[in-house]
Amino acid sequence: MSILDTLDQDISQSLRAKDELALLTFRQTKTALQNAEIANGRKPLSDEQVQKVLRSEVKKRRDAIELYQRGGRPELAEKEQREIELVSRYLPPELSEATIRSAVKAAIERLGATSPKEMGAVIGAAMTELKGAADGGAVSRIVKEELGST
Repeated sequence: MSILDTLDQDISQSLRAKDELALLTFRQTKTALQNAEIANGRKPLSDEQVQKVLRSEVKKRRDAIELYQRGGRPELAEKEQREIELVSRYLPPELSEATIRSAVKAAIERLGATSPKEMGAVIGAAMTELKGAADGGAVSRIVKEELGST
């Protein structure tokens, strides 16, 4: 079953359960996927493209949480966290830090990187190796740690 089919089922279930937050979140997610499909020339999205869109939706919500916390709005931050949990259902589990760190170390060795100036190239190589299965922020943080310690 495709993610869009699963989303349609979840929309129906949340409508029946009168769960407004889940309904809104699932509809926003479906719209984001449909917009990406339109931008792709109305061709169906590959699994990697779908994951990229879903990760983007999660990232938007993480950014919003940070802003709400800085603005003293914990109730809105909690709402965004619940939305992240709902959208994350459709993503494969995040990779462990150890897995990300080993991919980063391999990229550093492969590129021969020795300074923080080469951080962008290392992040790009690591993200390519991880095929988007890791959060870019986590990869960036680990690359900074590794290049700072080499």
